[in-house]
Amino acid sequence: MKKVSILILCLLFLCGCQEQDKPAKLRSKTVFAMDTVMELSIYGDEDILTGSENIITDAEGRLSVTRPDSEIYRLNKEGHGEVSESTFALLKRSLELCELTDGALDISIHPVIKAWGFTTDEQRVPNADELNALLETVDYGKIELRDGNAVLLGEQMQIDLGSVAKGWLGDAILDYFRSNSVESALVNLGGNVQVLGAKPDGSPWQIAVTDPSGEGYAGVVEITDKAVITSGGYERYFNQDGVRYHHIIDPSTGYPADSGLLSVTIIGESGVTCDALSTALFVMGLDKAADFWKRNDDFEVIFITDSEVCITEGLASVFSPLGKYENTEVVILQRD
Repeated sequence: MKKVSILILCLLFLCGCQEQDKPAKLRSKTVFAMDTVMELSIYGDEDILTGSENIITDAEGRLSVTRPDSEIYRLNKEGHGEVSESTFALLKRSLELCELTDGALDISIHPVIKAWGFTTDEQRVPNADELNALLETVDYGKIELRDGNAVLLGEQMQIDLGSVAKGWLGDAILDYFRSNSVESALVNLGGNVQVLGAKPDGSPWQIAVTDPSGEGYAGVVEITDKAVITSGGYERYFNQDGVRYHHIIDPSTGYPADSGLLSVTIIGESGVTCDALSTALFVMGLDKAADFWKRNDDFEVIFITDSEVCITEGLASVFSPLGKYENTEVVILQRD
């Protein structure tokens, strides 16, 4: 009987191990928020996805520039006020990134973006006098963060966190996954892709980079535990009198950035940093952006112009060109 009992216990233990070692089932959820389709995929429990949807709903409710009940809308209307701890932390990090990029990113650009109609879907080309007047209100350095999560904006200033919000949200979702023991996940927040860990089989995730001309994909990059975030003039734009005007505004001119770049993709560990830098480096243009990368070592970049793909040296072994770029030599930028 003792031998039989031991045998049964061993069989139960082995069955338990097999069940425990069985790969978690892939769960997915699609959410529409922040004016974009978001796709969440995890190897874990369904309840965790429901919890991540709550994080998205909360973020949109706090950060929207168009919802009258949001913290940012109220702040823009009143010019001052107290915000939640999470919003305050995002504002603090955003201002650090504005400073880091020497104003190529400026979260106080909202009045100019609104004049172009990119937040109202009433697109138009503002005249030069109107833009010059609005640019007088654009200066991230005049935003004051005070004790008690209090924020004070400069005179007639309004802020827009669209250039950082989805990256920040992706970081928050992945932190939530980690806290719930998820080891493998992919979050696609309208083109902002962030992954947790590797695939369950240990292989890296393969993330496609859109060809900004609209012809499929320009390449694929293999990543683990990183964000892949792209900004490009092809994402949101309108045509007027035969000219295309895109939504990435140069804070120094008030006009859509004319930098010679079609898209910029940033790969790094921090979603909010990658989100901000994808916009800022697009505004800078290739030469200034490459110099910026050489001075900073926490991200890699894919630059696409109308004639070539340039990648930073850290991507040389993990990036493969596709489509019309497949037979084109990829330019590798080096720090030395």
